[in-house]
Amino acid sequence: MGWDEFLVVWCAVWGVVALAGYGMSLAGVTKAQRTVQLTGRIEQVRKPRHGGSRAGGIWVVVSYRDPASGQKVTVTNDGERGETITSAWEGREIGVSHPRGRPHAYQFSNTPEEPSRGLGWPIFALFLVYVGLVVLAAVGWGWPWALIGSGGPLAVAAAVHLPGTIRAKNRRIEKLATMDTVQGRVVAVLKDVKTNQNEGGTSTAITPVLSFTTREGTAVTAHCTSNIPNPARAYGRDITVHYPPADPAGFTLDRAAEHHSEERDVTLHVLLTLALAATAAVGIAML
Repeated sequence: MGWDEFLVVWCAVWGVVALAGYGMSLAGVTKAQRTVQLTGRIEQVRKPRHGGSRAGGIWVVVSYRDPASGQKVTVTNDGERGETITSAWEGREIGVSHPRGRPHAYQFSNTPEEPSRGLGWPIFALFLVYVGLVVLAAVGWGWPWALIGSGGPLAVAAAVHLPGTIRAKNRRIEKLATMDTVQGRVVAVLKDVKTNQNEGGTSTAITPVLSFTTREGTAVTAHCTSNIPNPARAYGRDITVHYPPADPAGFTLDRAAEHHSEERDVTLHVLLTLALAATAAVGIAML
């Protein structure tokens, strides 16, 4: 089988996968559509033990209302339960989900999620079809078509998403400017040692745990992995914390660094858009 035949088969297979995925979505039988999405509320938080592991996240007790029976259900995040809870306080709303008819297989997410149509994999399959078509065009018509096919549509997509990136940056900067400031303390330093079985070495992950109380009286416990000098020796250290009153999970220890990060993300997005457009332009010029 030559390259032409292989690429045609590639596009056909992934095209069938994409069509099947969209068909399942229209029929309402994707995994996401068969998942019950709920909103839970944290009722109890246990501070991590100093020197312990960050595996499993911050231990919490969560309650939610079962839509079928109307009864209150109380669960914990022991074991593998979806997203790791890294910021917790009593009264915080988080997402709880489970397969339809299997409430015991619940999973957590850090924020409540809206029902999804389950189109992630079909969209990815379409992207693979697109890649195959670009390579097929390059093989059949000349490699400049690879520059046009990869640069042109992706440049358009990046340009379309650029205004949203700028709006998100502006919202984040506005939020940084209106943050409250309180004093917090590192109440634990977690240590996880991982052994690389292939190379025989080990790596150590250090995770300080920060505790602070908002001006509204909410006691927050959170993992903090950035902007703490010498984190391995941070236990008991007092830290200045900046947080948005509406969502203390968005706290930061360095507002200036966050501001520069947002500006850098927009700059990189612009440079990527220009690079993709230039790639397409070079391909067109070489035809």
